Amino acid sequence: MTWFDKVAALEALEDAPLDRALVDEFERARARVVGRDIRFSTPTFKAYSSCDMEGCGKNSFPAFSVTAGGCALMCEHCQAKILEPMIPATSPEMLERKVREMIATQDLQGFLLSGGSTRRNEIRYERFYPVIERLKRDHPRLKVAIHSALLDAPRARSMADAGVDTAMMDVIGAQETIREVYHLERPVADFEATLAALCDTTMEIVPHIVIGLHYGRILGEPAALDIVARHRVHSLVLVVIMPFYAKPGTFATPATSDIGHTFLQARNRIEDRPVLLGCARPPGMHRRVTDAYAVMAGLDGIAFPADGALGVAHAIGRPAAQEHACCSMKTGRTIKLHPVKAMA
Repeated sequence: MTWFDKVAALEALEDAPLDRALVDEFERARARVVGRDIRFSTPTFKAYSSCDMEGCGKNSFPAFSVTAGGCALMCEHCQAKILEPMIPATSPEMLERKVREMIATQDLQGFLLSGGSTRRNEIRYERFYPVIERLKRDHPRLKVAIHSALLDAPRARSMADAGVDTAMMDVIGAQETIREVYHLERPVADFEATLAALCDTTMEIVPHIVIGLHYGRILGEPAALDIVARHRVHSLVLVVIMPFYAKPGTFATPATSDIGHTFLQARNRIEDRPVLLGCARPPGMHRRVTDAYAVMAGLDGIAFPADGALGVAHAIGRPAAQEHACCSMKTGRTIKLHPVKAMA
């Protein structure tokens, strides 16, 4: 059976609008995919349920926002809605108190620190660094990830010196997208300069690329992949634009075939480091197809996998595991996911 036949036979994907030519292209590159481990990540940024996997324990890897729901940029695609599920931590004292409570009562393994941007796409974390230092001193195994936004080399070093383990940032490859979608007057070069500054530290650097960021069109993604490929990043996270966050009628939903081709481009450009599918992507059957393509393209991990993703992995011969952590970091409990007998 071809990969197309195997995947189309899965219950979760039996009515899916799969692109046969694209699936055949995935299969032609099977030598780099079959046997390659894939990690399904289920952190606690939002509620999660799947027929294939269990949800994770409450607050095992939470996200905190240092601005609560506030953001000065109010980008067209987000409108600050991505901050809503995060736990507010608008002062260092609030962050420290909440983290220590969770360590004591919920076996906290780590957390993500994020927040809304200034009008220059910066987030001023400096006053929180002493808290991170104390937490890391008292709990050396605690993992801390951070959304860096744009910064310079001294601020990148300060972030690393505080004990941050993983830094994440969006890489945008089109000037039109920065101006029109982000409402930001900064050049593409500033995004690459930030990535270079972060990569010059001891932190693990995990850039993100939003597929379809320019109103649902593929525009700056190839250039963004080129930027990432020029730097020694730890891994790359791809996410897909979420049109329901935006004002009605402003964004199209990217075609799953365009997303799948971007997955292939990313795998081709960044062969020796993990490429992951992050939390954000459209729901429903679109998500099931997107996740199936991610598995077949050889991506190394998926956050909040849709029904059918595990079945695709088993069908094409990819060992799978589940982790209760942010997809950008490996921490917490790992659960091996075995094929059911019908698929053996």
